[in-house]
Amino acid sequence: MLYDLIVIGSGPAGQKAALQGARAGKRVAIVDDLPMLGGACLLWGTMPSKSLRESVYRWSLSSRGTLGRESEDVGASTRKAALPDMKRLLKRKSRVVEDESKVIGERYDEHGIRVYAGRASLLSAHDVEVRLNGAHEGETQKIAGSTIILATGARPVSKFPVDGKVVHDSNTILSLKRVPKSMVVLGAGIIGCEYASIFSTAGTKVYLVDRRNEILASVDREIVEHLQGRFEQQDMEVVLEAEAVKIEKLAGGKGATVHLNNGRKIKAEAVLLAQGRQGNTRNMGLEAVGIQPDERGLLKVDEHFRTSQPNVYAVGDVIGSPALASTSMEQGRIAACHAFRIEDGRELYRMPEIFPYGIYTIPEVSMVGRTEEDCRADKSLDIVVGHARYREVGRGQIVGDRWGLLKMIFDRKSLRILGVHIVGDNAAELVHIGQAVMQLGGDLYYFINSVFNYPTLAEAYKLAAMDALNQLRNSSRGNSK
Repeated sequence: MLYDLIVIGSGPAGQKAALQGARAGKRVAIVDDLPMLGGACLLWGTMPSKSLRESVYRWSLSSRGTLGRESEDVGASTRKAALPDMKRLLKRKSRVVEDESKVIGERYDEHGIRVYAGRASLLSAHDVEVRLNGAHEGETQKIAGSTIILATGARPVSKFPVDGKVVHDSNTILSLKRVPKSMVVLGAGIIGCEYASIFSTAGTKVYLVDRRNEILASVDREIVEHLQGRFEQQDMEVVLEAEAVKIEKLAGGKGATVHLNNGRKIKAEAVLLAQGRQGNTRNMGLEAVGIQPDERGLLKVDEHFRTSQPNVYAVGDVIGSPALASTSMEQGRIAACHAFRIEDGRELYRMPEIFPYGIYTIPEVSMVGRTEEDCRADKSLDIVVGHARYREVGRGQIVGDRWGLLKMIFDRKSLRILGVHIVGDNAAELVHIGQAVMQLGGDLYYFINSVFNYPTLAEAYKLAAMDALNQLRNSSRGNSK
């Protein structure tokens, strides 16, 4: 069977690539060997983990009211009460996953995209062999395409074995039968911090361990300090500059003892390994087309997402950082546009320089642009930083988030926005306001001269801009004396 485009992988990157090709009138096929359309993102990643987060978050608000509590024993008081039922927490997750997979399938049908359920391997730069699943298990089918886009994603890796009962990775953690009373999370990157905060909010005593001297190293430090303060308020223990050297499982599957290289031993009912990911490039026949993954299984691409083989593209987690569902979607769309020269004068074949990050901890963290540390290290810049705290806006009081923070970084001369950083309720939604103003070239006065609905968290933008403006005026008065 001959196609214009063959996409391998139906996660966010593969979906958008396939749909973009189909919208351009191309004949498109998508191949995936997972039991459900949507890729690992839908089965084990973004969608199920964020659905669990939402369930825990709502449970916390309705059953414990912990979001707005300012006492230092929120976590301890939560754990004294009954832990939430894991089955009920995951029920909503299952519904979300099933419904989303159904929607994806419907969109493929609507656009005439042929779906092959099976494992793909490259025979040449244009030929793909699919080892079929399901009713045709074991059979193979050969298809050909003028363009191939690899969107095979990544998988968790660790030096410790995962049993899916006591020791988990991000693919198995949602198979827990109950909320554990205690958990050690190894790795304080995005995935580790997200799950640590979810289970801590659910009442689990969490130990977050990382060999580095800080968590979320790429995030603005002031924001991280606020987040870590909230973690500690929930009675989470953050253990830095320490690394696990041994995981000793207890008799009867009742937990494990984690041995750290500083001599400390931590006993817990569950262990979560969140120590990195590796590209899904094994047994794909890449050697047949001269494409060589790196030591982490990741593929090197150019600015248009082409591999060393010009008609073979790679997008999403399989090419590494930033490895976000949002950026993966855009990479897939751009790759298809470039492959078929789809443009109307405004669409570009390159990723935009400005895009947001969302970290779905409890509370959320989101940012766009440069951090304060990065700006201050740049000697060509002179900046002013405006702050607004959620307790200063009416909506913050209403939702019970009285400690959230929004900060904006401005260039002192041009007043252009260099970065927006938020920690608190709805941070991942709020950040898009700042992103839009940045991309359209707006400055501090956009917020000063704008009217925001009341009561909303978006008002924090105006307060932060006014804070920065007051600093500028005070500085100007001081210089004129």
